[in-house]
Amino acid sequence: MNITVVGLWHLGSVTAACLASAGHKVIGIDSDENVLAGLKDGKAPLFEPGLDDLIKKMLTSGQLTFTADRVAALKDADILWVTIDTPVDENDIADTEFVVREIESCFKFLPDRAVIAISSQLPVGSTAAVRKLLHKQLPKSPIEFAYVPENLRLGKAIDCFMKPDRYVVGTSSEAADKKLRAALAPITDRVESMRIESAEMTKHAINAFLATSVVFANELATICEQVNADAKEVERGLKTEMRIGPLSYLSPGSAFAGGTLARDCRFLEQRGREHGKALPLISSVLKSNEVHKRWPEEKLTEILGSLKGRRVAVLGLTYKAQTSTLRRSAAVETCQALHSAGAHVQAFDPGVKELPEELSFITLAKDIDSALRGADVLLVQTQWPEFRQVTLDSATSLLKDPVIVDPNGFLAATFQGQSKARYYVIGRSAAHA
Repeated sequence: MNITVVGLWHLGSVTAACLASAGHKVIGIDSDENVLAGLKDGKAPLFEPGLDDLIKKMLTSGQLTFTADRVAALKDADILWVTIDTPVDENDIADTEFVVREIESCFKFLPDRAVIAISSQLPVGSTAAVRKLLHKQLPKSPIEFAYVPENLRLGKAIDCFMKPDRYVVGTSSEAADKKLRAALAPITDRVESMRIESAEMTKHAINAFLATSVVFANELATICEQVNADAKEVERGLKTEMRIGPLSYLSPGSAFAGGTLARDCRFLEQRGREHGKALPLISSVLKSNEVHKRWPEEKLTEILGSLKGRRVAVLGLTYKAQTSTLRRSAAVETCQALHSAGAHVQAFDPGVKELPEELSFITLAKDIDSALRGADVLLVQTQWPEFRQVTLDSATSLLKDPVIVDPNGFLAATFQGQSKARYYVIGRSAAHA
C-alpha cells in the first residue's frame, strides 16, 4: 500500500518508520526543511530509542523516503496519514487551524481513491469540518476520511505503534474502514471500528481519564503526607480492588506535564462551552494539576526556609526519560520557579547537551557528580535510569547537607528508611519517607 505521512515531528516520524517496517511504501512530507534534511540522513527530529536506526534501515530498503514535493508524494497515495504536531500555548490552548490548513493544502494533489486518516490531536468534530472544506474545494471528490487516535508514549513509541493493545479507527464508510484495516493488518488485527466522532471522543476520553487519575492519586497523596499514611501503600490497596485493577494510572508523584493530557481536557471544556454544558470535573482536573505542580518548590521552601541564595541540584530536565525534548517539561517549569524564588539551579540530564537561551539561568553540569557538588539539596525530576547511580555516600559527600527531594520516589531503594540523609517523597510524611 502507498502511504503518505504529512507532519514529521515525533508522531509523524514514528508513524512513517513503523508503517514502512510493516511493508508499506511510505513517503514522508513536512514543511520544515531542517526536519526533512535530518530525516533524510536518518536522524529523527526528537530522540526516541531505536527510531534513528529504524529510519535508516527503512531508507536503505527503499520502503521509506522523505520529500518536500507534495505533488510527487501525494499523487499515488492510497492513504494520506495526517500526523501534524498540533501547536499548543502555555495555557494548553491548541492552534488547530494550523493543522487544518496543512491538510487542506494536500487536497488537490490526492487521487480519488485516497483516504485521509487523521491522527493529529484535534477536537471532536474536526474531521467533519475538514471534510466540508474538501467538498467546498472539490465538490465531487470521493475521497474518504478516517480518524485514528494516536497512542504513543515518548520513550516507548515504537513498541506502542507496533505492539498496540488495539487500534481505534473511526471511518466515514465501510470502504475506508476496510482500507485502514488492511494498512494495520501487518501490525495487528485488533481494530475497534466506530464512527469518526466516537473515535475523536475516545482520544479525548482516554487522556481526560488518565489526567483525572493522576490528579486523584496526587490529591490523595497530599492528605497522606499530613496524616502519616503512605500513598504507595494506598495505591496498592486501590489496585488490588477488583473494580479498579493493577494497571490503573494511580501512582502518586509529579503533576502531569506536556500538552497531551491537558490539551484534551481543554478540547472537552471548549466543546462543553460551545454546547452550553458545564463540565466541572474536567475543569477541576486542570486546576488541581496546576496546584500540584508547585509541590517541589513548596517542599524545598518548607525544608530550607527560603530559596534565596540556595543552590539546588536538579537531576533531569527533559519532558520525560528517553527523550530529548524540553518542550512543556515540568522539570523546566520547576527550575524556572526556583530561579524566580532566588535559587541557583545546577542541573544534569543525559538527554540535554545544551540549553536554549531562555534557560541560561540553569548551570548545565557535565555529569551527576558535578550537578550535586556543593548544592544545598538534590531534587530528582526526570526518571533517567542513570540517576540510580546516586549512592548514599555520593549524596553525603557532595551535598552540603544530604537532603534529597524525590517526588516520584525514584531513588527510594537507596534512600528510603536510612538515617544519614533526609529523604522526601510525594505522599509520605517525613517520618516515613
